[in-house]
Amino acid sequence: MEQIQETAVKRLCKTQNSITVNGMLPGPTLEVQNGDTLEIEVINKARYNATIHWHGVRQIRTGWADGPEFVTQCPIRPGGSYTYRFTIQGQEGTLWWHAHSSWLRSTVYGALIIRPREGEAYPFPKPKRETTIMLGEWWNANPIDVVREATRTGAAPNNSDAYTINGQPGDLYKCSSQDTTLVTIDAGETNLLRVINAALNQPLFFTVANHKLTVVGADASYTKPFTTSVIMLGPGQTTDVLIKGDQPPARYYMAARAYQSAQNAPFDNTTTTAILEYKSAPCPAKKGINGPKPIMPALPAYNDTNTVTAFSQSFRSLRKAEVPTVIDDNLFITIGLGLNNCPPNFPSSRCQGPNGTRFTASMNNVSFVLPQNFSLLQAHQQSIPGVFTTDFPGTPPLQFDYTGNISRSLYQPIPGTRLYKLKYGSRVQIVLQDTSIVTPENHPIHLHGYDFYIIAEGFGNFNPKTDTSKFNLVDPPLRNTAAVPVNGWAVIRFVADNPGVWIMHCHLDVHITWGLAMAFLVENGIGELQTLQAPPPDLPIC
Repeated sequence: MEQIQETAVKRLCKTQNSITVNGMLPGPTLEVQNGDTLEIEVINKARYNATIHWHGVRQIRTGWADGPEFVTQCPIRPGGSYTYRFTIQGQEGTLWWHAHSSWLRSTVYGALIIRPREGEAYPFPKPKRETTIMLGEWWNANPIDVVREATRTGAAPNNSDAYTINGQPGDLYKCSSQDTTLVTIDAGETNLLRVINAALNQPLFFTVANHKLTVVGADASYTKPFTTSVIMLGPGQTTDVLIKGDQPPARYYMAARAYQSAQNAPFDNTTTTAILEYKSAPCPAKKGINGPKPIMPALPAYNDTNTVTAFSQSFRSLRKAEVPTVIDDNLFITIGLGLNNCPPNFPSSRCQGPNGTRFTASMNNVSFVLPQNFSLLQAHQQSIPGVFTTDFPGTPPLQFDYTGNISRSLYQPIPGTRLYKLKYGSRVQIVLQDTSIVTPENHPIHLHGYDFYIIAEGFGNFNPKTDTSKFNLVDPPLRNTAAVPVNGWAVIRFVADNPGVWIMHCHLDVHITWGLAMAFLVENGIGELQTLQAPPPDLPIC
């Protein structure tokens, strides 16, 4: 049972009421096995609407349990409850769960660890111990108020005040060192670190002083192992790394800080730390405040896109991948920000974006608007008219130099609730193209209900004549969240074998708030196993 409630939480010298699950921050870790069926009752005792999304769970035929509000369900109202029922099918590794309602996920999140079935092993030597490392983001304010204020003014929301590791900011922030997260290791042993970026709006670099990280999985899919000194995760992404206790016994900082690809955009330029402590370290080293300071790692510069590129291009699936080679639906989707002119009836206080505008965002020039009276899945399943249309454009309505200097006339997208229809079993390719509208940026694009292969990525405008030669159809990585390169593109492929309505959105929550999203309507196939299940009786109503 998960109870969403208000809890007094003290961080950065200040106590404030935060929305938590079971009074914990992060919330409880769920440990399951591949093949398990879960039933989780969520009771909402907070004063805000809430839902829970099981990030990366395929939810095969159980779209009602996916969780994004007004997409697959109406929110759980204050005082209400809802039981999420779903089965883990063929997934192993690290996923997570989080609220999918306004900015609640800044504090409502936790790990979801999927172990192999009974009697099956990891495809790498079994580590001595496992540690979950959840990277988060903290405001010295109520995050719901922060996003509401931004929606009122049309400006960008205030930046966070800290990043956190397992809910704690760490030694480099005021009033924080007594609670810094401590991770132990023994000389000679191997630990599995399950790193999750649960931050709201910031891709993050993560590293451990003097230690190498061997990547063995990401987004609950195994990868060919590769070794690196630093990893980068966009919000929503998970990375499993092995770390060896092969350094002199002492204390070493683990640290995370921003990768900021949007030029001139202000961001939270602070560093969160945890401590990796060798159990055999000499005693004074363990005395905390009086002992020697842990060794600090070097982190990449905040704008080090070269390091990000080298890292993301190292990923390969562990085994030969079943990538669709014949494509039925070939989509080209531009992603980016936008600026709406101030509506004539708005005072200037509501148009505090650049030059008296209001921030917005879009895919293929459509700024996604969530319905309010029904969820999209309900409207589809019950054939309720007027909630959405199925005319989302599969190509940009206008072709232009996506990553060049863009005319201001292209800054204003059209709002709409437009879905793209896919036949059951359709083989889909999507080119995700970043644009320099307002500013180019690395966008973590997350697709619900599916894993997809990232078969290529690059910079500039995608060119179908020359860039197809870069496609990896042998062992591309299988992910649920793609970090689309700043001023560049990524190509993903999947088979639409899961009926329902599935949102695809930027996992920078400020961007989904502004409309950087779209949704697929995947039709039923033939027979029960290709058909969406009926909605559960306790599905919340709007």
